[in-house]
Amino acid sequence: MSGIAALAIGYVLSQFYRSFLAVLTPVLTAELGASKADLSEASGAFFLCFALSQFAIGVSLDRFGPRRTAGVLLGVCGGGGAFLFAVATKPWMVTVAMGLIGIGCAPVLMAALFIFARIYLPARFAVLASWMVAFGTAGNVIGASPLANASEAFGWRPVMVGLGVLTVLTAVAALVLVRDPKQSASEQTGRSGFSGYIELLSMRKLWPIIPLTAIAYAPSAGIRGLWAGPYLADVYHADTILIGDVTFFMALSMVAGAFVYGPLDQIFRTRKWVAVAGTLVSLASISYLAVNPLTTITGATVLLVLIGISGGSYGLLMAHARAFLPAHLTGRGVTLMNFFSVGGVGLMQFATGSVVTANLAPNGEDAAYGALFTFYAAALGIALLIYLLARDAKPHRDLAT
Repeated sequence: MSGIAALAIGYVLSQFYRSFLAVLTPVLTAELGASKADLSEASGAFFLCFALSQFAIGVSLDRFGPRRTAGVLLGVCGGGGAFLFAVATKPWMVTVAMGLIGIGCAPVLMAALFIFARIYLPARFAVLASWMVAFGTAGNVIGASPLANASEAFGWRPVMVGLGVLTVLTAVAALVLVRDPKQSASEQTGRSGFSGYIELLSMRKLWPIIPLTAIAYAPSAGIRGLWAGPYLADVYHADTILIGDVTFFMALSMVAGAFVYGPLDQIFRTRKWVAVAGTLVSLASISYLAVNPLTTITGATVLLVLIGISGGSYGLLMAHARAFLPAHLTGRGVTLMNFFSVGGVGLMQFATGSVVTANLAPNGEDAAYGALFTFYAAALGIALLIYLLARDAKPHRDLAT
């Protein structure tokens, strides 16, 4: 359990790093001259580097185990990226730092999911994955008003140095405390290597699950991690503290959402229809903001909270896919689905930056954010329609054969 605790702390840091730019938007704009597009690229760099590294991480998990995979990358890339961020003087340095941090954080949750898949019954996977995500999402909370207050009190550069030190210490703890699950000789050699991903992608049962996995998390992660700050500042003239307070509530809702989704497949005996219901709530909330981007600050906060809660289906969707994975491809299977989840967020960050920039109007910012929310709603709606074709995976049995 001490090893899982170390990975959980690492995942708190992962969630923090993917969301803290929203709070630092004003100071990075003022001190580094970072534009909305610059910050969108930096956030996108985190998610894309995180996603692209999943392929090597999947092979590494199956061959070398979670201890070395998570510990080395978190310490070298995660800690190194945080230190680079702390000394950044140009927007491009922030982008490079975020890319390194993304690689460093990439194996942490996957290492925990790999352990869960190896040593626990398949029916418990959704609960364990969801609750791990819920615990880690505390990083979103820390990256809201606590970060805003710390930045105001000590300055953002010393705060980033402290985070770099904490990241390295967490990596060392993972190397010392994590225990690799036992593997058979054939699994330990990783006999299919990267070709295992081809085998996974040829499984038609996974195809309808992939689009929603790629999009479901993107609105809550993208809005909380990047767009909440500019949206609140531009439309409601919010300062750093108010942005921190609103994003704090959204972060709490994301924690609650992950906890709530966890046991629902056991309660309703279905994974597919729980995911459909939650996605519909998210779609309705985003669609309202698309039509009414200029509402009250209270109304906007409530809608952001709903988006945070309903966007917490990651663990459920991972369990849906996990039910169809063969044992020898466990590591590669969970990292493949994570690639689509995090990669979807990264691509949406780049795309939404262009959407907002293209729709900026001289007489008001609400049109740009209306276009932003419309883009999110359209992508989510299309993914949901495809997901309706997926085969359900009942939680009481393992469908992998």
